[in-house]
Amino acid sequence: MSLKVAIVGSGPAGFYTADALLKSEDPPVAVDLLDRLPTPWGLVRLGVAPDHENIKAVSRAFEKTAARPGFRFFGNVEVGSTVSHEELLAIYDAVVYTVGAQTDRRLGIPGEDLPGSWPATAFVAWYNGHPDFQDLDFDLDTERVVVIGNGNVAIDCARMVALTAEELASTDTIDEAAEAIVASPLREILMLGRRGPVQAAFTPPELKELGELAGAEPIVDPHDLELDAASKAELEADRERAKRNFDLLEEYAAREPEGKPRRIVLRFLVSPVAILGEERVEAVEIVRNELVEQDGRIVARPTGETETIPCGLVLRSVGYQGVALPGVPFDERRAVIPNTGGRVDGAERTYVAGWIKRGPSGVIGTNKKDATETVELLLADARDEKFARVDPTEGLDALLDAKGAAYVEYAGWQAIDAAERTAGELRGRPRVKLTTWETLLQAGRPR
Repeated sequence: MSLKVAIVGSGPAGFYTADALLKSEDPPVAVDLLDRLPTPWGLVRLGVAPDHENIKAVSRAFEKTAARPGFRFFGNVEVGSTVSHEELLAIYDAVVYTVGAQTDRRLGIPGEDLPGSWPATAFVAWYNGHPDFQDLDFDLDTERVVVIGNGNVAIDCARMVALTAEELASTDTIDEAAEAIVASPLREILMLGRRGPVQAAFTPPELKELGELAGAEPIVDPHDLELDAASKAELEADRERAKRNFDLLEEYAAREPEGKPRRIVLRFLVSPVAILGEERVEAVEIVRNELVEQDGRIVARPTGETETIPCGLVLRSVGYQGVALPGVPFDERRAVIPNTGGRVDGAERTYVAGWIKRGPSGVIGTNKKDATETVELLLADARDEKFARVDPTEGLDALLDAKGAAYVEYAGWQAIDAAERTAGELRGRPRVKLTTWETLLQAGRPR
């Protein structure tokens, strides 16, 4: 017995799932990896900050997976519009969804949709060259940007808009974004954290980078580092991350200002209550919080003390969330596909891995263990003969050809990759990305 499995979503979770399946000998497995974009790698290509080339290097492991016998890639194929879930089940023994969390969580405050107020997910996709986000107008003609959130994506956004021309020159940031960042009169990037410094979600390596920028310096008010008893206890309990973060924040608070042209100000225990402006963003109203223990957790509670901060751009970085797929169960409250250990609840031969399985948490490597758990269940189900045998006369390529779908195979992605790298070499950069659907498909489907 051998299996044919479709994986929908070609980010880290998709590739880790493919790798685990292709290593199986009992039963042997062939894998088709689908993505709605013409390009693979998901957030490794379109979410990791351009100045983090070392993190993007994980794609080399994905290339090794793609070189395994039994692997095929189908880009520019979307479940729902190009092909249905039911059509996939008719072709494959099992379908695994690894589509991640594709949209942003909302703040739910007045003014959130004013021009100049953006989800960080859109800003990140724009400067990384995602073809769906190149028509957006991020106006950086302002002296202050407010970043709402205290995770690594928030820090990425704050750091990116603080980079100098020299720091940007060696990255694959799209030209439009690099030019706007360099030309901006920006003086201050303000990061707002709802809870205290101990509860911040960013990691020490990301925080440390803020102190190493050529044209910006981190600013921390020493008063923000005065801890309540519960936070002190939490700090002692988490010496690996929270303690290292706190040590860095103490170091920043003690630094003498160097007079660099831009400042990254980290504030804690504040929440936005409204984004203000007539035609567009003009200010953010925030409320001071205090920390209280509730059901064994430390939560932020507003004090009623408010403040208005003028700004011209707001980036909302309060988390990603999943999106429903046609024909697949979806938990609207948790914004994930409901599952038990990776088996989708109420759907035959259907599985999940990654953020759409567990929610947007963890780092890239977290998806490997998660994918392995799902694959073990899938293979166990196959060995227990829980799959109705699928024996289609035609595969996905024949179905897509019959539909007239312009799909991109792995060789097409390699052509895109080569074109981008060649353009990058001429400018001393890792790559110069193709950023429109038209140019991507032209490079990926030259025939």
